[in-house]
Amino acid sequence: MIRQDLSEDDVPMFDEDDADTKERRSKIKHPLASFFHLFFRVSAILVYLLCELLSSSFIACMVTIILLLSCDFWTVKNVTGRLLVGLRWWNQVDDDGKSHWVFESRKRGAGRKVPSSSESRIFWLGLTVCPIVWVFFVFSTIFSFKIKWLAVVIMGAVLQWANLYGYVRCKVGGGTNLKSMATSYFGRQFFKQAMATQEES
Repeated sequence: MIRQDLSEDDVPMFDEDDADTKERRSKIKHPLASFFHLFFRVSAILVYLLCELLSSSFIACMVTIILLLSCDFWTVKNVTGRLLVGLRWWNQVDDDGKSHWVFESRKRGAGRKVPSSSESRIFWLGLTVCPIVWVFFVFSTIFSFKIKWLAVVIMGAVLQWANLYGYVRCKVGGGTNLKSMATSYFGRQFFKQAMATQEES
């Protein structure tokens, strides 16, 4: 026989548990993952910008930047995406040798962990801003005729955009393509607007 002792202090009053849930959602639950989500990508950008001041060796700078970009790609793809926003993606090769891309998102429901809004903001901000920075570096490298850096900045842009593309596909649904998603969105907006004008008349 299981005995439970409940007092008035144990029972949440009205929507006290909702407030507790909101408070938990706003805190950073994974500070180490949040730190490394930004650390490698910001470090790669800083090393690229300050490379000529830090070292006279092009090879040392290039290897350092590529290592930081590789660590960032692996960390974001395999660790921070799962922990911070509950998303993951990968490539799977079946028995016939065909490659399949898999995009998953954590199911929301009772008893499931709710991603923190702060962590989600950190994740998406880092994931969207850095690829734009690397594309800017590609164009600035081309226009300033620093051709020796072109391979490095293209690699930075490709790795950053690959993660962004994978996580956007996870977020919007791996089975849908962007054209059908846009059509569906605009169809829903048109339907809502038509229903609103009908209610007004």
